[in-house]
Amino acid sequence: MAEDLDELLDEVESKFCRPDPVRLGTVARPRGGGGGGGFFGNDQNRAEAKENLRSAETFKKEDDLDSLINEIFEEPHFDKNRFKLKSKSSGNTSVRASIQGLGKSCSPVYIGGSTVPCGIGTNTSQRACDHLRCIACDFWVESYDDYRWDKSCDYLFFRNNMPEFHKLKTKLVKKTGTRAYACQCSWRTVEELTDLQTDHQLRWVCGKH
Repeated sequence: MAEDLDELLDEVESKFCRPDPVRLGTVARPRGGGGGGGFFGNDQNRAEAKENLRSAETFKKEDDLDSLINEIFEEPHFDKNRFKLKSKSSGNTSVRASIQGLGKSCSPVYIGGSTVPCGIGTNTSQRACDHLRCIACDFWVESYDDYRWDKSCDYLFFRNNMPEFHKLKTKLVKKTGTRAYACQCSWRTVEELTDLQTDHQLRWVCGKH
């Protein structure tokens, strides 16, 4: 990178730092003869003139210098990735999103009749869970307000017809206040608020809200 800057300064000096006759008259005078010849009287005058030219002309061409520097940075071999900083917040954002996606579960898990409101059940808010899932057949539990299951229902009926309502309704009987629950392997008709922990045959759990 240092070599590129040296070449850049030489290029700027050759292009833009041409001698100004008026300015040169104040810092140097021609030699009056002698064997050495040349425009400047001595090395000190040469250095001073060069410094004056560089400070006067280079800063006048500031925009051109910026454009030349930009050209160097835009060259294909220049590695811009070394100047990029890694974001520290990207990982935290994905973690927060995954935590928010977990949802809330009922505790304890209730079922109930049509008069029992549905929602997230807790000890202080006794609501019937409407996101039940059976861990035995891996089906979502369907529920139908103001219906009960006919006594003729059996395992094969639900095995073959879940979750098609137009097939299930052949075994649904209208009854106000009850709620008919069913997955592919189990079914219940419930009228009162019931904690699922009291029914050991059911494998229903809250599927999270």
